[in-house]
Amino acid sequence: MADTVTDPTPTERPRRWIRGPRLGLRARITLAFMLSAALLSTLLAATTWGLTRGNIVSQRESAATRQAFRNSEVIATQLAGQQDDAVLRQTLASLKSDSPSHALVRDASGRWTNQSTAFDEDALPRALLRQTEQGTPGRMRTSLDGQPELIIAIPLPKVHSLYFEFVSLADTQSTLESLSASLFGAALVTTLAGAAVGWWASRRALRPLAEVSVAAEAIAGGRLDTRLGAVHDPDLGMLVSSFNHMAQVLEARIDHDGRFASDVSHELRSPLMTLSASIEVLSSRREEMPDASAQAAIDLMVADVARFKQLVEDLLEISRFDAGAARLDLYEVRPGELVTQAVAWSPTPDVPIDIDSDLAGVLIRVDKGRLVRVIANLLDNARKYGGGATRMELRRTDDGIQLAVEDAGTGVPEEERELVFARFSRGAGSNRRAGSEGVGLGLSLVAEHVALHKGRVWVEDRPDGEPGARFVVELPVAWDEPVEATDEDLA
Repeated sequence: MADTVTDPTPTERPRRWIRGPRLGLRARITLAFMLSAALLSTLLAATTWGLTRGNIVSQRESAATRQAFRNSEVIATQLAGQQDDAVLRQTLASLKSDSPSHALVRDASGRWTNQSTAFDEDALPRALLRQTEQGTPGRMRTSLDGQPELIIAIPLPKVHSLYFEFVSLADTQSTLESLSASLFGAALVTTLAGAAVGWWASRRALRPLAEVSVAAEAIAGGRLDTRLGAVHDPDLGMLVSSFNHMAQVLEARIDHDGRFASDVSHELRSPLMTLSASIEVLSSRREEMPDASAQAAIDLMVADVARFKQLVEDLLEISRFDAGAARLDLYEVRPGELVTQAVAWSPTPDVPIDIDSDLAGVLIRVDKGRLVRVIANLLDNARKYGGGATRMELRRTDDGIQLAVEDAGTGVPEEERELVFARFSRGAGSNRRAGSEGVGLGLSLVAEHVALHKGRVWVEDRPDGEPGARFVVELPVAWDEPVEATDEDLA
């Protein structure tokens, strides 16, 4: 029997929320001002253009109509006393007009006399002609050869004739086009001005939020005494006071936790030293104990006490970083010699070291103790979690020196490459490796020591393509003012 699959009910269907890219608050405020200015300026420009256009066209048509009626009276007088075509044409040419115009006359016999062949009876709209023949004057706007024209039609009943006058509206159209261009430019300038005002207003309005962001970044960076200055804005005063109160409570809490960790570590040191000395005494006499289980128990106690002692020392060091009491004690050292000695003192003294020849005889200023601790922690991390260090490399770069430790482990996944430098973090794969010895503070201390030197540390894949991780420490050195070794140093 085949399985059937039923569609989920509408309430069971998963909802997919599609979110597009959202603009920032400043961009939204600026856009709101710009759109408001554009809408307002467009509305004002359209209203102004409509009213002005109606006024200009109405005045132009009224003036042309009055002049056409005066001209029609002249033509009527001419037709009543003289019917000569040449004289009539000459009279048409002498008519007055405020704009270029062309007259057309149909006399009682139905003969047409025009001032220009381009403006004859064929150019007349038939509706206007019929209206005039019925004795009703009229006017109509039309287009002849792409040019706007106003046709004024006047019946002359006394002489049984019709008078038409074509008045050019090109100058009126040019005026309206100039007006529309000016209004469009004004609307565009107003829109840009609105955007500029919106940007300025948003910047001014969001300045306190930017200060809050800077203060939050400072607190996140360890400057817990950062506070916001007083503001006179009642709407922002509550935000500032709440932020400062939060920062004060956070500083007090972190200080309390730091003092607690430091006090606990200090309190543990005394009994730990006593316990360590007692274990050493027992360990020195373990051969005298006939019971093999007692000897194994002593070995476990020795290992656990050593681990406990390292944990207390790491906690004390961490508490000094948290309290801001960690300081650099700079010395002039030869980096190649320092690395060689640090490896020789480590539990894995046989790690091969590749030292850049450009560093031979060069002195740099670093905190020797902290740099040795960095190397020891990286080697210890490789021993505990990476199957042991396979290679150490020391190189000179344009900005300083670069120290790298490679191991033969399984590597560090991309998603854990920042997490491994967090406190008490040994990565998701620590349970699958020999990770029971560590407490997760070694790499965290490496990051703290390197940051105190204003350097950086990261982990990456091995460049040779082999399995394993490569931990890289980069320390800045001012090579523009190098400290070269003297003959005494090289001796």
